Amino acid sequence: MSKDSSQSFLLSDSAMQAASYSTYQNFQSSPTLCASELQNWKQRIGLFQTHLQTTATPTQGSLFDTTSTQTSLDSIKPFELRRQNTEFWRWQFDDVGVPAMYFVIDYIATAQKGPILLYIGETVKSNQRWKGVHDCKRYLTNYQQAHRDTGLKSELAIAFWPQAPADRPARQKLESQLIYKWRSPFNKENWRYWNTPFITGKEP
Repeated sequence: MSKDSSQSFLLSDSAMQAASYSTYQNFQSSPTLCASELQNWKQRIGLFQTHLQTTATPTQGSLFDTTSTQTSLDSIKPFELRRQNTEFWRWQFDDVGVPAMYFVIDYIATAQKGPILLYIGETVKSNQRWKGVHDCKRYLTNYQQAHRDTGLKSELAIAFWPQAPADRPARQKLESQLIYKWRSPFNKENWRYWNTPFITGKEP
């Protein structure tokens, strides 16, 4: 993939600044958490993901079929990707984008342990992802409301990895591998693992 095509889905700096305020509305809020409960929940995830960055990726059965697959998985570094505002989907683009993996991250989740990766997804059209209804929007709304209620800080953003396979089954397999590796708490596969508290409520 050429440099131009891999960057075509990214917001300009001016667009990122203009989109700095989140406007998610009309969702039910999550169950009330106190500040210590919320901070402890985030710290557990932060500790796990920080440790993960210094150790080899665990293997999950047949998901990891070859050495090349393992190498590709470990080469994806979500926290080093360019961050964008989570409202990117509201903006107009010249094209539909590219196949990509995307990562929703709280960049100031824990003062001691740094950012935490909250959600992992895949898309064939990076500039059109999240248009319309998407459950992760609700989770983010609940997460942000919990921080406002407790006086804790958060800095949500999304980052894209634009080298994802064009083939959907291959892309979905990579998504599953990444979800298993990072234990991202907003992905349903990990709700029980982290006892994720922000997944309640539906659009009215």
